[in-house]
Amino acid sequence: MALTGTRKKTLQKKRRGKRAVFLVRVKRFGLIFGAFVLTLWVGAWLHFSDSFTKAAHWTKQEIITASADLGFVTQNILVEGRVNTDADVLRALINVGKGDPLFSFDPSEAQSLIERIAWVRSAHVERQLPGTIYIGLEERRPLALYQESKKLSLLDERGDVITRDGLSKFKDLVIVMGKGSPERAPGFFKNLEAEPVLFERARSAKWIDERRWDLRMAGGAVVKLPEGDLGLALRRLAVAQEDDGLLDKGLASIDLREADRIVVRTKPGAVQEYKAGYVAGSKSGNNI
Repeated sequence: MALTGTRKKTLQKKRRGKRAVFLVRVKRFGLIFGAFVLTLWVGAWLHFSDSFTKAAHWTKQEIITASADLGFVTQNILVEGRVNTDADVLRALINVGKGDPLFSFDPSEAQSLIERIAWVRSAHVERQLPGTIYIGLEERRPLALYQESKKLSLLDERGDVITRDGLSKFKDLVIVMGKGSPERAPGFFKNLEAEPVLFERARSAKWIDERRWDLRMAGGAVVKLPEGDLGLALRRLAVAQEDDGLLDKGLASIDLREADRIVVRTKPGAVQEYKAGYVAGSKSGNNI
């Protein structure tokens, strides 16, 4: 019987131990579940009451105020690379003045706004401690005027339209015409600008039948350029101008479409071959 009593006590102790462990686990689960519910409730309250946003905003404003008290205020606005970008538009977009807290200015937001200006290719904006806002601009370079249906647009170095307004200051740029001419203009001007003696006399360029250019020069002469070897054709003309002043002879047209000769038409209408068998750099032949 004594053995039986011992077994009973052992079994009772095991049952009590298991019950205690179970209660501890239940209590622990309850605490974790309660904390989880409380966290959800607090999070939902902060979200729907906008308290978290308000607290973050209040903290940010306090930091900005404290930094301004320490001397971090806008003293200078440094802009580099501005040529055609409107200064008033730029000032309006950055919306900051001398004495404003430096850390109230958001460089990323300002950069995004500045890069929407038609003249701006890209911008770099940053705060420079203790009191400078730096704005570096890469502007689009005006290349030519594009005429379509008697209306003018300003093209950039990639052949894209910059603006159709305020073009009077660009009246000396070469005018390009013809379907497809804007996208072909960058390559054309790369070749033309390589010959300064021609570039300074060029007035307009027309893309003909979507395959070649006619270049009108000061004085009215029309230069008929070939479909290929544009650079070589312009070099031939540049040499003819440097050697003989061909563009100063009052011609109606100069035809460079054949590689082995230059055919010219005088204003009364006579057609002549300039230096038969002419090649760039040659001194042989007869002048017109």
